Amino acid sequence: MSTFSRMDTSVVGRWWWTVDRWNLAALLVLMGFGALLILAASPAAADRIGVGTFQLAKRHFLLLPAAAAFMIGISLLPVKKIRRFAVLGLGVTLLLLLATLILGVEIKGATRWINLLGFSLQPSEFVKPFFAVTVAWMLASAKTDEGIPGTWIAIGIWLVVISLLLMQPDLGQTVVITAIGGVQLFLAGLSMMLVGVFIFLAAVGLIAAYFTLPHVTARIDGFLDPAAGSRYQVNRSMEAFKNGGLLGQGPGEGTVKSQLPDAHSDFIFSVAGEELGLIACLIIVSLFAFVVLRGFSRLLEENNLFVLLACTGLLTQFGLQAIINMASAIHLIPTKGMTLPFISYGGSSLLALSIGMGMVLALTRRRPHGGLEV
Repeated sequence: MSTFSRMDTSVVGRWWWTVDRWNLAALLVLMGFGALLILAASPAAADRIGVGTFQLAKRHFLLLPAAAAFMIGISLLPVKKIRRFAVLGLGVTLLLLLATLILGVEIKGATRWINLLGFSLQPSEFVKPFFAVTVAWMLASAKTDEGIPGTWIAIGIWLVVISLLLMQPDLGQTVVITAIGGVQLFLAGLSMMLVGVFIFLAAVGLIAAYFTLPHVTARIDGFLDPAAGSRYQVNRSMEAFKNGGLLGQGPGEGTVKSQLPDAHSDFIFSVAGEELGLIACLIIVSLFAFVVLRGFSRLLEENNLFVLLACTGLLTQFGLQAIINMASAIHLIPTKGMTLPFISYGGSSLLALSIGMGMVLALTRRRPHGGLEV
């Protein structure tokens, strides 16, 4: 029985009857899967780096309530405040990306982390949702407000963001940002000729990355030719899925996680495969698909171009990030260090995804009698 009456005109009451409760529930279930898998996978990683056995799990569990609060709190905001929040957030994260290049900590040849007020922060995680909403605003303005060169402003923002990301270097986040911008430009009515130019430039960029970034070269060569490089993590990942079978070994009973350096983050889907089994993995995949498809279904009758573009960008980011992580774990694509949304360990990723999906929930809210909740 619902706690709120349909006659309740309070902020929370209106939110309850206008928010997509099915998608909210699916996102909370994903967080639950993440908590279970972090509890199972993080002790081995904690022992390897010399911290307390459950130290990483404790950090994750401390951040989970904050992430849920972020997501729900942002989903309460009206559309106008979401736009302003995104622009402000993008400005701050661009400054943090620049600061990371100067003051950041280099790990495995990349400078992606910065220590801020005692916390280790990865600004590239936060730039994605803010980029998607800000670019959507610019593209929508180009169609509705005469005299505003929104399309060129959006392209300029994209160039600034990917330039800062490539200087880290972070090809994976660059690909995600480019995919978000490309999909939004296409939906905004970009001509097919320019779409072709965009695809050509993206292909040239990937080829250039292969020849100029050694870690990209090694990963692609290792994917195409097993003899060309180390496939240790991929082999262990595939072994985990084989061990898990249909129903899994049971939570905490897997053994491969002690041999996988990134079992709690990049390869947590492998831990799910070994300990929870194929059925649980299919449930996780279904939850991601449900969130994305449910989000798009809310947009089918949308007549607000900004909402359409912003939600499309945010859902593209969410779905693409999940696909990249899971496809890497089962060796469908070259390995890429990218978290599985709401499941992998990582405070920056968890909070940034909560912000992004909070904005999706806010932008897809409906009034009981129909129409956009503004």
